[in-house]
Amino acid sequence: MRAVVWQGRRRVEVQDVPDPVLREPNDAIVRITSTGICGSDLHLYEVMAPFMEPGDILGHEPIGIVEEVGAAVTNLSVGDRVVIPFNIACGHCFMCDQGLQSQCETTQVHEHGTGAALFGYTKLYGQVPGAQAEALRVPHADFGPIKVPEGPADDRFVYLSDVLPTAWQAVRYADVSPGGSVAVLGLGPIGDMSCRVALQLGASTVIGLDVVPERVERARDRGVNAIDISDLTDKDTIEQVRVATGGRGPDAVIDAVGMEAHGAPLGKLAHQMTAMLPNSIAEKLMQRAGVDRLAALHLAFELVRRGGTISVVGVYGGMTDPLPMMTLFDKQIQLRMGQANVRRWVDDILPLLSGDDDPLGVDGFATHRMPLAEAPHAYDMFQKKQDGSVKVLLKP
Repeated sequence: MRAVVWQGRRRVEVQDVPDPVLREPNDAIVRITSTGICGSDLHLYEVMAPFMEPGDILGHEPIGIVEEVGAAVTNLSVGDRVVIPFNIACGHCFMCDQGLQSQCETTQVHEHGTGAALFGYTKLYGQVPGAQAEALRVPHADFGPIKVPEGPADDRFVYLSDVLPTAWQAVRYADVSPGGSVAVLGLGPIGDMSCRVALQLGASTVIGLDVVPERVERARDRGVNAIDISDLTDKDTIEQVRVATGGRGPDAVIDAVGMEAHGAPLGKLAHQMTAMLPNSIAEKLMQRAGVDRLAALHLAFELVRRGGTISVVGVYGGMTDPLPMMTLFDKQIQLRMGQANVRRWVDDILPLLSGDDDPLGVDGFATHRMPLAEAPHAYDMFQKKQDGSVKVLLKP
């Protein structure tokens, strides 16, 4: 089959790779019909390179058709249309019973001390072949896949794999009450959808911040008070947000930027230095040092009102990143974060996708739909934020 494989920093290729096969009784083989490029895939494109190996198959946002099932899979049939969550979970361990599928005790990667295995996401998370491919082997298919109806285009349901549950969890973790206020840092796919979810769940004031004009306009079109901060100082940004929230600051802030924030020169230098080192050394540096750009997170600490909540959904990768503990303690800030627990939120989200009105705007959420063969160009375009790219769907 054809698949998108990692070959080095800022270099992906579409190559022939072996077809996936059933290995365990609870496996399934799914023919992929659409698969997304995620913002976190861009971390693999460059920053997380020390944990990648040439030939790793990328991707974790697929929808497709079941082609084969193992003997223990009784919930799926050949021909079913399914969305595959990006985290691989068993559904019956202690963590899964708590709704924490991203911490599944059956698939935790003990070698690296990390949570549940993920599709297409480095050896830190199991080095499981990913979904930017013509077909995918799905472990624990007796729990993970989400059956969706035939009829609507893939765009209606594909975001159940990651974007929708990640944004939903970001807003729920932000604990925004109906009528409350939230600021969202970063208007890429997750930040954009977090704004939509916050409005859907009753927030009265949703403020989006970004440095890309096209993304700001896109959010404004959905009713978000979106601010282009590319020419603003942090002081000016804080002032604008406080004006919009009665001088107090928002009840919650969602950091949808993560490790690659703009305006963090020391973090940028750490990224560049890490990229220059041999992988064996860079890997140890990232596991033991602070290598993240923390500008977005520090801005969140300043923006949120006293007693407010910060929900971190942007990916961070450093181990000893410094935090302003005095500020966090003094302002009595609550902090929540983590990989989305996809299956936990599906029952809440699916009804919003089942009617004709499309309240979250998923049908038009993708900015680009491209053949799988154009994945190298798609990655380059998305990484450089060119051509208005916010969400790219690949079609195998």
